[in-house]
Amino acid sequence: MPKLNLQGLELIRKQTPNKKSSIAVGMSACGLAAGAQEVFEVLKEEVKKRNLAVEVTKSGCAGMCYAEPMVEIKMEGLPTVIYGKVNNEVALEIVERHIMGHTLLNDHIFEVRG
Repeated sequence: MPKLNLQGLELIRKQTPNKKSSIAVGMSACGLAAGAQEVFEVLKEEVKKRNLAVEVTKSGCAGMCYAEPMVEIKMEGLPTVIYGKVNNEVALEIVERHIMGHTLLNDHIFEVRG
């Protein structure tokens, strides 16, 4: 069996449908220092309050400490988006506009995949 590399992982990712919407908040030391715990709690609370079928999880370091807190959004029909410098206000906007409205928040995007 051949060794798996980045190209192979990307091919697997593209072939696997993203059927579940998810929010991942970077909770490494730099994220926590920048306020990621509060952002995580706001997102978790809003998703629950609005009864949305979205999984809110914690993730590790993405290597862009200057952009923390970072939030990755995966939704079927939209590209995977990483938002940076997310505060509580932006977190609410992510739920309202991105998750519910299927509209990207261009002013806060740090990376778009697929």
